[in-house]
Amino acid sequence: MSDAMLYRFNNRSGLGTDWIVRISDSVHYLRDFSLSAWLRQSTGRVDEAINGLRKTAYEATTVSFNRAFGQQAASGDMTAPLFAPPIEADQEVWAAGVTYERSRDARQEEADDGGDVYARVYRAERPELFLKALGRNVVGQSWSVGIRRDSQWNVPEPELGVVLNPAMEVVGFTIGNDMSSRDIEGANPLYLPQAKMYTASCALGPGIMLVATDEIFDATIHMRIQRGGETAFEAEVSTQRIQRRLSELVDYLSRSNQHPNGVILLTGTGIVPPQDFTLAPGDVISITIEPIGTLTNTVKVV
Repeated sequence: MSDAMLYRFNNRSGLGTDWIVRISDSVHYLRDFSLSAWLRQSTGRVDEAINGLRKTAYEATTVSFNRAFGQQAASGDMTAPLFAPPIEADQEVWAAGVTYERSRDARQEEADDGGDVYARVYRAERPELFLKALGRNVVGQSWSVGIRRDSQWNVPEPELGVVLNPAMEVVGFTIGNDMSSRDIEGANPLYLPQAKMYTASCALGPGIMLVATDEIFDATIHMRIQRGGETAFEAEVSTQRIQRRLSELVDYLSRSNQHPNGVILLTGTGIVPPQDFTLAPGDVISITIEPIGTLTNTVKVV
């Protein structure tokens, strides 16, 4: 896998955000960097664009990532989030649904009408794709994620996120949390936008692992939910259990739809807590996908 990671962080002035590229433990600050501009410039030359950032990091005077960022990141300090979501306002986050067998089964279990629609889309040629969040509404590492005040059954959905440039070429991967109100979607599939799109319903981070590929890489997604310092739920799944090829998800996402500043695609969840579990305010959700890292968020009511 790639040794290059791209992070966006809140600068010490408190007046905005900056970007860094990390190679192993070395960090280089990217002055006046724009993810949107870099994604546009990477079109047709992804390897070259990634190598350009890698070269910049190698040639520059660097600082230690662990010394500059590691202590707060490792502490899980939620009071002053250091990292910003690795996305800008002019990108969108889209999500694929029912790409794992477990997701299909869970959707059928929650559906008031038996959920035949989920069984059909699982085996259909066309995948389920929906707009999850606008870039300006995404939260990052150590930020709070939301559960709806009008929902009684809320769960996180840990997912591998794919970062795509305007030509729909893969430039990297990140971790996503597609928060979901299961009772709202279960009441009627037409309520999907309300179950999926609301304040703080999408988290990304902690950074982007830069790599040019056309395949979903083999990784384990691990999620732990802590409540009062104790583990309330824990599970893991392999990305090899995704029943769709990355190329077909990307193909359908690009049909009759342009993304001039790039887009992030969440590839679905294979981890679903049992029916008697729902998130509570103060719960801490940690999603780990190595070598990307761990995305940690605390739950709040919105």
